Amino acid sequence: MVNFTRRSTLGLAGAAAGSLILPRFSFAQGAKRPSITIAVQKITNNNTLDIWNEQSNVGERVFFPNLWEGLILRDWMGNQGPLPGLATEWKRIDDKTLELKLRKGVKFHNGDELTAEDVVFSFSAQRLFGTTQPAGGKTIFADDNKPVTAKELPAAIPGIGRRLWPALAGVEAVDKYTVRFHNATPDVTLEGRLYAFGSQIANRRAWDEAKTYVDWARKPVTTGAYMVGEYKPDVSLTLVAFDEYWGGRPPLAQIRFVEVPEVASRVNGLLSGEYDFACDLPPDQIATVKAAKGFEVQGSTINNHRISVFNTRNPILANPLMRRAMTHSIDRQAIVEALWAGQTKIPAGLQFPFYGPMFVEGWKVPEFNAKLAQDLIKQAGYKGDVIPFRLLNNYYTNQTSNGQIMVEMWKQVGLNVQIEMKENWGQIHDPAGVKGVRDWSASAAFSDPVSSIVAQFGPNGEVQQKKDWTNAEANQMASILETSTDAAARKKAFARMLEICEREDPVYQVLHQNAVFTGMKSSLKWKAAPAFAMDFRSSNWAI
Repeated sequence: MVNFTRRSTLGLAGAAAGSLILPRFSFAQGAKRPSITIAVQKITNNNTLDIWNEQSNVGERVFFPNLWEGLILRDWMGNQGPLPGLATEWKRIDDKTLELKLRKGVKFHNGDELTAEDVVFSFSAQRLFGTTQPAGGKTIFADDNKPVTAKELPAAIPGIGRRLWPALAGVEAVDKYTVRFHNATPDVTLEGRLYAFGSQIANRRAWDEAKTYVDWARKPVTTGAYMVGEYKPDVSLTLVAFDEYWGGRPPLAQIRFVEVPEVASRVNGLLSGEYDFACDLPPDQIATVKAAKGFEVQGSTINNHRISVFNTRNPILANPLMRRAMTHSIDRQAIVEALWAGQTKIPAGLQFPFYGPMFVEGWKVPEFNAKLAQDLIKQAGYKGDVIPFRLLNNYYTNQTSNGQIMVEMWKQVGLNVQIEMKENWGQIHDPAGVKGVRDWSASAAFSDPVSSIVAQFGPNGEVQQKKDWTNAEANQMASILETSTDAAARKKAFARMLEICEREDPVYQVLHQNAVFTGMKSSLKWKAAPAFAMDFRSSNWAI
């Protein structure tokens, strides 16, 4: 049985599944199965298929749950909580240690059986952490300190790894099918971290045999229902059925993701029959697709919020009064009604209902109050200098229109914000030039605020790693959230962190909850998940 003890506050409930023995199928049988083509705005941001190098909304869509799998799986089609995956059961040894039993007979795409060695490798210095040390301690296993090989990791990956696993000291292979995760500090969220974006398992031998990191990262060997057939960066990704999949024979012969940046081209391609699915439809295109015979649109809000991020190295924005003024200048409800036809909502700050007992009731985003914004601007002594706003061209649905509306709202209270269009995330984060405001989104990878406000804005988060903002008290609250086992103390720390990050010393402003809409052929018996991910396993495809 899964032993959750008091960590059930994460919603980690559910029965463990036993080992599953399934018949094997030949790839010849796969030829009789249908294939599909999916038009997406973007396939990946960094031109790899590495879960750590590609932490993004677009990466979630092509990775999960079809290609990459973890010891614990996320219930993509349900409440987004935990399900047994490559591990059939898990239990706490103590506040720092989690033990998991691996599912026997799981095959990687190269035919290797999944063992504890692959799990240890997937969380090793060689694969992930580099020379970084866990918060509150040191790595405890010599194997984790092996030097990085010729497949040298991209410089960002160890830092990204520490966002999700700040205090992981090492993973121990107890036996061939048993592993223990050892943390340097107490952590009630270890189970949740295991089904978050990044904690999926890679094959050790494939890594060792690859000539370069890029060779490996463009065709990683994993355990999912589909494996990489062909990847053409910025063009297409083809996944093909893996018939020895432990979860049952995949229902499709292949899944082809095609990069189609323009919304109109995605819609036209769908209606002409070129594509079976068109992703990221803005609400104003839903009626067009629904009006066409044989087509429908599926979608919903998801556990992701659209936000703006402030850079406090900007001398204007170094004053928190200016950032507070910017948050009070935005009429979020007007944006929801104008761009989203009311099909999303303004959430209670950077939190999600599935936090359960950790959800801070009664919390709201800063009110739209132009008079208050003008008073704050006056107090700050603002002289009308330009505040740059780095923006991508509709990486997010309605992004450009949303940005233009916000600039006009800021203008109405006397703020001189100017859009700087950028081509990619590298340009958005480029330290050269003057930064000011940038667009972003924030997800909750599991049912605890550690997965969002701490992972993204805490001391190991991207914002502080890129030196956009920092706050000593907020970091103290983040530490309590990550290391305390006292539920009341953790919730108090979360509430205080919200107050600092959204009101006192704003690092971001929440605009609205994100929503995903997908156009598709009505003849396809498939259901959209309340996420960016698209599930094409047999449980979500009716033949």
